[in-house]
Amino acid sequence: MSYIGAEVIISPLGETTEENWRALSENRSGITKVNAAGYNDENLFLGSIQNHAAESRFTALTIRALSQIAEKIDRNVLSSERTIVILSSTKGALDVNVTDQFQSPAAMLVEEFKLANQPVVISNACISGVLAINVAGNLVKNKIYDHAVVIGCDVISDFVVYGFQSLFAISDQPCKPFDAARNGITLGEGCGAVVVSAEKSIFSESPLHLLTGSSANDANHISGPSRTGEGLFRSIGKTLNANQISGEEIDFISAHGTATVFNDEMEAIAFDRAGLSHIPLNSLKGYFGHTLGAAGVIETVASMQMMRNSTLLKSVGFGETGTSRSLNIITENRQKELNTVLKTASGFGGGNASLIIRSL
Repeated sequence: MSYIGAEVIISPLGETTEENWRALSENRSGITKVNAAGYNDENLFLGSIQNHAAESRFTALTIRALSQIAEKIDRNVLSSERTIVILSSTKGALDVNVTDQFQSPAAMLVEEFKLANQPVVISNACISGVLAINVAGNLVKNKIYDHAVVIGCDVISDFVVYGFQSLFAISDQPCKPFDAARNGITLGEGCGAVVVSAEKSIFSESPLHLLTGSSANDANHISGPSRTGEGLFRSIGKTLNANQISGEEIDFISAHGTATVFNDEMEAIAFDRAGLSHIPLNSLKGYFGHTLGAAGVIETVASMQMMRNSTLLKSVGFGETGTSRSLNIITENRQKELNTVLKTASGFGGGNASLIIRSL
């Protein structure tokens, strides 16, 4: 069995998991208008962290997250040869070094925490976070390592903003996942972290159960998702089948929900094909913005907090169904015991990934 816990979120909503949960439970969004943030000095809505250093932000956030992790587990775990750290990101410290955005941050983590092993980097567009947790689960399950720390982090930079502007993908208002009036993403930044372990005893707080999932690539287009939801449909099916779980056992789905016209439509089709359109579902992008390679980790952590607090969170920004297949979008917070949660992610290049978190 693989255990998952010691979860951390650093985002515009707060510096700790506890601060983030308070904001989420109050349906507060971290998205604000930032003046002159666009290529032509347009004012843009972004989920940006205001109180951290302008330089080396990626490195600073990963160090801060791992420091918080260290307070939540057995102190000997981080320096153990049986522990691997996995960095999940799309761009890393691109704003500091465009030729090698991962080597320096990884070296700083090794130095700061006396890591026995060089961190592994997983960068596969916006499925990076979910993919990294699945890799961690497989490494632990196959006894290659006893413990895996997954850190998902991405920061907003001119490169990222201008790139999405060139695709006409950024909304002129805070994003509205799955809503009829949605017109694009809101970029965000943040850092999330979890520990996956074969040992329950290393956690200060009782962990949850990670049911390692799978990925599938629909190879549809470099940036456009499959119109039939094929990749996501296959990933969900493989994850359910591998863990011998039926769709009826799923209590909640944390969807990717970027608020682009094509992504949300694709997800709705895939969930409908998988027989999951009636399961309560939200997108957390309305709280954090789209944090790219960190999204899968941050949103998994938020989902774990929902499980711990028996709360279904409202999908911020949703008002009117805007997809051809209806989904059970959560429109108000409500109390519900959550034993089995499905987390999905989709990304550029046709990538799709999913995993399941279950209570013990």
